[in-house]
Amino acid sequence: MATTDVSSAAPDLDVSRRADPSGYRVIPAKHPWRVAGTVVAALLIAVSLHSILTNQRWGWGVFAQFFFDPAVLVGLGRTLWLTLLATIVGFFIGGLLAFARVSKSKLLSGLSWAYIWLLRSIPLIVLLLVLNNIGYLYPTVDIGVPFTDILFAQYGTTSVLSVFAVAVIGLSLNQAAFSAEIIRGGILSIDQGQQEAAAALGLSWRRQSLRIILPQAMRAIIPSGFNEIIGLAKATSIVYVLALPELFYTVQVIYKRNLEVIPLLMVATVWYLIIMSLLSIVQFGIERYFAKGATREVQAPLFGRLFGPGRTARAIAAARATPVTQRAPLAAFDRHSHDVGRIDIRRVTKRFGDFKALDGVSLAIEPGEVTAIIGPSGAGKSTLLRTINHLERPDAGFVSIDGEIIAFEQRGELLYELKDPAIRKRRAGIGMVFQNFNLFPHLTAVENIIEAPIAIQGLAHDEAVSLALDLLDRVGLSDKAEAYPRHLSGGQQQRVAIARALALKPKVLLFDEPTSALDPELVGEVLDTIKELAQSGTTMVIVTHEIGFAREVADKIVFMENGRIVEAGAPERVFNSPSHHRTAEFLAKVL
Repeated sequence: MATTDVSSAAPDLDVSRRADPSGYRVIPAKHPWRVAGTVVAALLIAVSLHSILTNQRWGWGVFAQFFFDPAVLVGLGRTLWLTLLATIVGFFIGGLLAFARVSKSKLLSGLSWAYIWLLRSIPLIVLLLVLNNIGYLYPTVDIGVPFTDILFAQYGTTSVLSVFAVAVIGLSLNQAAFSAEIIRGGILSIDQGQQEAAAALGLSWRRQSLRIILPQAMRAIIPSGFNEIIGLAKATSIVYVLALPELFYTVQVIYKRNLEVIPLLMVATVWYLIIMSLLSIVQFGIERYFAKGATREVQAPLFGRLFGPGRTARAIAAARATPVTQRAPLAAFDRHSHDVGRIDIRRVTKRFGDFKALDGVSLAIEPGEVTAIIGPSGAGKSTLLRTINHLERPDAGFVSIDGEIIAFEQRGELLYELKDPAIRKRRAGIGMVFQNFNLFPHLTAVENIIEAPIAIQGLAHDEAVSLALDLLDRVGLSDKAEAYPRHLSGGQQQRVAIARALALKPKVLLFDEPTSALDPELVGEVLDTIKELAQSGTTMVIVTHEIGFAREVADKIVFMENGRIVEAGAPERVFNSPSHHRTAEFLAKVL
């Protein structure tokens, strides 16, 4: 059989003889159409500027004469004030309307919808004229007790509502209707898991809204919101119907006197261009601020160098500068530091429409016990876990921690449902780690951890940062303190989530399939963390599909199917000799 001389047939395979390509000169690709387009665009710009600057009929001398005219500047000031006040008031009312629209109260939601429908339907010019003539309908403004003859004060409507006040009110009411839908759209864009994570930490509705939901929603709100603000700045010109001398009205008055229409209109145009340019710069800075954690590249906030590092960054630097002894292992973190909870689940039933997710489930979990819940998908495992901290409200039955029912107060043989603040207070003793991590993407690892201790326990900021750094060190992420969730791997995000759950020193820890959203190679690092934590003596309930892990770490195995507990017992008995045939069939498929 003939042979082939490899060296002569393929000399290029001898890489060692090749020249070093690092010194090669790079020839950029040519884009002739791109060059042609650029030349045409530049030519059009040059022709336009030449035409505008050399045509005497534009009246640039008159433009220069009136650009800084005192009357024009006063009108400009009124335009800016109208824009600023209507923006603040309009977006404040719009925010309230947006939260009312997503409220569970049908009355609040209905009233908000009706307001938005009405104000978006009425032309702005009509609204302004109606408000300007409101004195005809209501000659006086009465302050007293409604539906009685008790009167504290009475004022004439026309004396209370100046033309400027009418303009601000009209623009604000109109702006509120449109901004409400923009803000509502931003709120709806936030994943439901963010609200659940905030609720699981026990954060108040107000703190959830201001610290978790709105900062994330701002990325969706800002572009459309600034479009509205820019539109509002231009819409202030419509108040000329009230004879209010803002910028456009002032320009009109001047050119009606001297008949220099085009130069005076250019005065208004250039001032509007300046206003819009400044608003665009502000928009860029705000967008960059709220883009924290949303991009792969870490971007410094606009003008950030002028203000220096933030409070959290300074606290981290101070904590790291302080000499510390070797950290204790994670297993020692919770031992003897707090009470350990006993969980009692009594006849819990939960329906989603016609589907019964839980069917009279009862289970007792002893203090310090590690319980693993296994079973096929749709068995009700996660639903049962979420009823423990009342993220899901049971239709029947209840859950108690150390004899204290999470959502009810017992008085004799009656159970009175608690309000949200009381539920949040009790929920703070139950830490939860979610399947999809549910870290707050706009907060760094440290900021995710310190949020609840500061809000719930009133911990001082620097003390909370020190606690967070300690926890991150214990889960092996001391170098990721200032990283945003997007810059962490899935396993690292889950370990930060575990540290966040531990920050409140909970009586009970819940894990909802903590490894199911991870790549196989990342599962081990999270399971190792949970294994170490299982030695701390904390009561833990783990919903998992990792059967080998459940066998190794759990004190009790619970097998569920069709919303019921089929079997529960020690791992040795359940895995080696299950008493129910469905448990045996399930284990035969997964082991």
